[in-house]
Order: sequence, then structure tokens, then C-alpha cells
Amino acid sequence: MPDSAPLTDPPLHPNGTHQAESAKLADFARLDAERYARRGYPEAVYCEGKTPVQVAAIAAASGGAGVTLFTRAGAEHAAAVLGELPDAFYDPDAGLLAHPPEPPAPSGGLVVVVAAGTSDLRVAKEAMLTAGYLGRETELVVDVGVAGLHRILAHLPLLRRARVVVVAAGMDGALPSVVAGLIAAPVVALPTSVGYGAAFGGLAPLLSMLNACAPGVAVVNIDNGYGAGHLAAQIAAPA
Repeated sequence: MPDSAPLTDPPLHPNGTHQAESAKLADFARLDAERYARRGYPEAVYCEGKTPVQVAAIAAASGGAGVTLFTRAGAEHAAAVLGELPDAFYDPDAGLLAHPPEPPAPSGGLVVVVAAGTSDLRVAKEAMLTAGYLGRETELVVDVGVAGLHRILAHLPLLRRARVVVVAAGMDGALPSVVAGLIAAPVVALPTSVGYGAAFGGLAPLLSMLNACAPGVAVVNIDNGYGAGHLAAQIAAPA
């Protein structure tokens, strides 16, 4: 048999992706262009598990009403998005990009996001940025875990102004129940995968939050800052 022709890469797109690959969006994604009209909130792109080429193609095709969020974006994902949308907002700590880069003017109630410890900050920032880009005023409170209860008590005036409070915590996951016992607003409990072995990658705080003693606590999945921020934005939406 004759030798095969040498394999060569297809031509590069100006952003560094391969044109042949970036053009085949329908092979791996179908954007939900009607989601904003249907739900009042646009679609978000979960980057983890997608290749940079796929993310670039999605970014190139994104647009329409509202803000497009790219979540769980690593450095290569971020570079792919910024190659197509160079003015996009990017927070590397939260792994989140947004386009257009400016959040909408806030409306509705205040969303306060609380990080029990500095190690919970990555997930807490994802929640805060999500709520902000979905149109809510946000405030962030950091490092106020139950090991020093005086720290959360110092923020009670702010917490009591909130329409909803998101509490991100790992280890024993006790802080959402404490906060819910101090305020009238609902609490979105956000378990994180922070902690030593018996925390089981966030399972221990998840179970603690599901068993919260205080009423008015809703629980999202482990490390799901986007889900917590989205739920908070819906709760705090204008009447």
C-alpha cells in the first residue's frame, strides 16, 4: 500500500484555534438561545470537561440578550474565550468569565455572600459574581467561620439587610445554620470540598447543611457556586 500522506493541522483561526474544529459547533453543542426569553436568565457555559477549542467555538457563537457566563474555566479555557471575546471580564480565582464585561445595573434585593474561611473564597466568589452578573447588588464577607463566632456577629447589620444570604463553608459546614438562626432572610448553603479526610471532599458539610437545625436553609451541590449565586439572584429578584 502507498504511504499515507503526512498528517497536518488545519489552518489556524486568528485566535489560535483550528478553523475546521472551531466551525463544527453543532457536533458538540447546541446553544439555548431562547433561555433568556423563557426563564429571564441567559444560558451559562460550564467549561470543565470541554476542550479550549470547543469553548472558543461556543464563545464565538454566544450573544443575544443578557450576559453570557463561562464557569469553571481554567487558564486554557480563559485564553480561548478571550481570544474570541477580548473584552470579556475574567476572574481567575473564581474561574469565571462574563461577556459583556460590565454587569447590568442592579435591581431587586441585596445578596450577601459569606465565605466561612479563606479556603472557601474561590467558590464564594463564583456565587457572588454570578449573582452580580444576573442583576443583583452583592456584598462579600470573608473568613467568618464558627471557630470564632464573634466574626460573623460583627456583620449582623449587613446580613439583616440582605434579601438572601449565601454561605459557603467546608469542614463541619455549621455556619449556614448559625446564620439562618440570626436573620429573617433565606439562606443558600453552599458546601465546599475544603477539609481533612473525614470531610470526604465536601460530603460532610453537605450532610450537615441538609440537617440544618434552623429553618429557611436551601442547599446546593458541593462547590456549586454558580448554582448558589443563580438561586440567590432568583430569590432576590424584583417583585
